[in-house]
Amino acid sequence: MVTHVAAEARGDERGALLAFIEEQRGGVRRALLGLTDEQAASKPSAGELSLSGLLKHVAEVEQGWIARAKQEPPAVRRDETNWHETFLLVDGETVESQLAYWEKVAAETEAYIRSVPSLDDTFPLPNDPWFPPEGRVSLRWLCLHLIRETARHAGHADIVRESLDGKTAFELVAQEQGASWG
Repeated sequence: MVTHVAAEARGDERGALLAFIEEQRGGVRRALLGLTDEQAASKPSAGELSLSGLLKHVAEVEQGWIARAKQEPPAVRRDETNWHETFLLVDGETVESQLAYWEKVAAETEAYIRSVPSLDDTFPLPNDPWFPPEGRVSLRWLCLHLIRETARHAGHADIVRESLDGKTAFELVAQEQGASWG
């Protein structure tokens, strides 16, 4: 853990879950600090991941899960024909526009999770082969899934950023706070 998540107010499970989601979002955002769009689109490690692609992916995935919980279609439907675009900025997309989009998605996530009657409420999983048929999950599961998904990609972002210019997550936290590390 690079940053500390404050303890939740007594009985505020939603607040705790949302704070951990936000902490992981911060890891992805910090990995982009001080980079140009060209640097953010580069793929300096052995894999095909770029920082701008990771940013787009986590924003799109978060939006999609909240839409599913609301039983609405995701803003972007992905299938085998366009899956590759979830990790690639296209059609004039920029890091700045994706950060702004993710900020709106994050606000929608927080508002929705705080407004639902219970985290025990459920919604159906998509009809995809990797989910159980007629499966349902709770809103608590959704929050935990968003923490897991974002944390996984925040870790990828750490590796890509360090491969790009050697900056570590600790240095980026210090940079964000206007301090120096080491």
